[in-house]
Amino acid sequence: MLKKKVVVGMSGGVDSSVAAYLLKEQGYDVIGVTMNIWQEEDRCSREDHGGCCGLSAVEDARRVAAKLDIPYYVMNFKEPFKRYVMDYFVEEYLQGRTPNPCNACNRYVKWEALLHRALEIGADYIATGHYARIAKLDNGRYTIMNSVTAEKDQTYALYSLTQEQLAHTLMPVGAYHKEEIRSIAEGLGLVVANKKDSQDICFVLDGDYAGFIQRTVPERVPGPGDFVLSDGTVVGQHKGITHYTIGQRRGLEVAVGKRIFVNKIDVEKNQIVLGDDEEVFADHLIAQDINYMAAPSFSDGTELLAKIRYSHKGTMCRVTNLEDGKLRLDFVEPVRAVTPGQAVVLYDGDYVAGGGTILE
Repeated sequence: MLKKKVVVGMSGGVDSSVAAYLLKEQGYDVIGVTMNIWQEEDRCSREDHGGCCGLSAVEDARRVAAKLDIPYYVMNFKEPFKRYVMDYFVEEYLQGRTPNPCNACNRYVKWEALLHRALEIGADYIATGHYARIAKLDNGRYTIMNSVTAEKDQTYALYSLTQEQLAHTLMPVGAYHKEEIRSIAEGLGLVVANKKDSQDICFVLDGDYAGFIQRTVPERVPGPGDFVLSDGTVVGQHKGITHYTIGQRRGLEVAVGKRIFVNKIDVEKNQIVLGDDEEVFADHLIAQDINYMAAPSFSDGTELLAKIRYSHKGTMCRVTNLEDGKLRLDFVEPVRAVTPGQAVVLYDGDYVAGGGTILE
């Protein structure tokens, strides 16, 4: 019987490296692939950066593939990465929203583009080193389950994957704790066994998001404007809306006699609305661009756990269907810093029920 063929997205890190090993041990015909997503950065900056898909990642992944005795290729995904991740990132900030570039990269590059390429070369699956598990439910639908290690769980960043993508995806690392993955890598003598995890947004090398946007589209970046309170009182000048996100307190450089936070970004008026801690809490949100995962739809009144950011532990909410496919989520208790542009991911126990993009 022919072995099932799987293309493993190898980022040069320990998780994807061990994922390739585990799948080979399970009897799959494994091919390692690193996605070349860089645009025009020079060799030195890429080598120094060493992120998830930079030059050093390619070198590390190539050495791991050689150690595991699997074929390895670098594939060009510059165009979809620029369109679906970098351009999206810039546009969202210009519209006063806070984007999820890693979620967009997962949906459109690591899955849609890579899966299409993998199927073209005769593969049955793609695989990654994400800490999550895939399950097929009794209703026939695929969903993502929490990994066995809560502190590394990455289901929040994967809520937008389609049924077709999930049907052709393997995630072997989700059944292990991080310490176990590093131990396996050490036992194999992999050079990446103790490599640090990539944390920052990979295409903003210095972490200066506003500076990146300024360099990318200088003609479109709005200039300084007013800091205002919720009643419209002007209390200072901001540096430009791309410098701020909902709930931000540090770096405001404005004094009003109490702790103050960003409560709203008004693009039309070029204003940053400030409020005290209580004003940053919300009892509901509206979400759009819904991706249903564990179920094809939600009934009004369905109770689910909602996570409004990667680090959020989650709050129970009740779902109401709105026009145009949007959802209203009413929280059992108020949630801090609901941020337009971020993802809200809905859980039914350990399963991802679905999710969408926060509109307001």
